[in-house]
Amino acid sequence: MQKIELEIIALSHSITQSNSYAVVLGEVGGTRRLPIVIGGFEAQAIAVALENMQPSRPLTHDLMKNFMSSFDIQLQEVYICDLQEGIFYSKLVCYSATDTIEIDSRTSDALALAVRYGCPIYIHANILDQAGIDNDAAEKTTEPSMQTDEPNQNSLSALSITELNSLLNEVLEQEDYIRAIDIRDEIAKRNAPKKP
Repeated sequence: MQKIELEIIALSHSITQSNSYAVVLGEVGGTRRLPIVIGGFEAQAIAVALENMQPSRPLTHDLMKNFMSSFDIQLQEVYICDLQEGIFYSKLVCYSATDTIEIDSRTSDALALAVRYGCPIYIHANILDQAGIDNDAAEKTTEPSMQTDEPNQNSLSALSITELNSLLNEVLEQEDYIRAIDIRDEIAKRNAPKKP
């Protein structure tokens, strides 16, 4: 069966399910997009890795990577291999010096590990044909981006730099890394040199 490579192009609050997020995968060299609804914990794990943040203690996916590395096991690739009743099924293809094995995984966990390893993400062509969205008009994105809902951005724009810095420290203590990215981006936008 033909496999197509995907990359993470966006992470946002889910429009369809409250307290959930959507990770959007894009076809490498193509225009199709694949939105997948994931939980908040997994969204934060992906956001932390995409933004190269260093939490004070290892998150579960960091622990898993450290464990695998300690036993000289590498993640070669992730592939989304099935879609049943709206649920995506994935495999981790791992290898060691003596063996290559496939491990069943939730897609959200597989993506969180793929980001940490920098390994490719694949999907079977028939699943992308079935669940993908053709997005010819979409602008090509080469870097993964974090997207948030508008009310969040508007509320941040009303805060002062001092309030933003205080809020940033607060959300980092709560390990709310997705919100921290929004706040950090607002601070960076304000500190950017003004164009003449």
